[in-house]
Amino acid sequence: MFEKRVMVFGCGNILKGDDGLGPAVINMLETQGGLPEDVGLLDVGTSIRQVLFDMLLMDPKPGRIVVVDAVTEPSRNPGEFWEIDVDTMIPKAIKDFSLHQFPSTNLLKELKEQTGIDVRILVVQAGRIPDEIDDHLTPEVEAALPKVAARVRELCLLP
Repeated sequence: MFEKRVMVFGCGNILKGDDGLGPAVINMLETQGGLPEDVGLLDVGTSIRQVLFDMLLMDPKPGRIVVVDAVTEPSRNPGEFWEIDVDTMIPKAIKDFSLHQFPSTNLLKELKEQTGIDVRILVVQAGRIPDEIDDHLTPEVEAALPKVAARVRELCLLP
């Protein structure tokens, strides 16, 4: 799997509303097709830390990884998406991690610094992440899907 030139990881829980954005982007890209064969798409659900840890230990490694996830930033509007520079992210203490936090900043930084992998992080502001099971995206996040998928496609086609 990691022998692909680019790996795209869709993060999130599809049963928690907008948290299912990452898997929805992976599904959209798989349905649309047209990506080169050296691009791998993987819905990692809530298991991104395990995947990143495996990637650190295994060879070969991709030249680029793209992580797609939903976030809750108080200053952002639902459906707004942007790219986060892994170099500007503040590492968190290992004891602070939980399954519902953003993918491990420490592992993303380590992958970039120790392996030279080009790490790209695309995030979308969630409108709602419910406490109860709900497999629907809010209209704002649903509307952002094609734009996020288009940006992921651009990143996959870069040399």
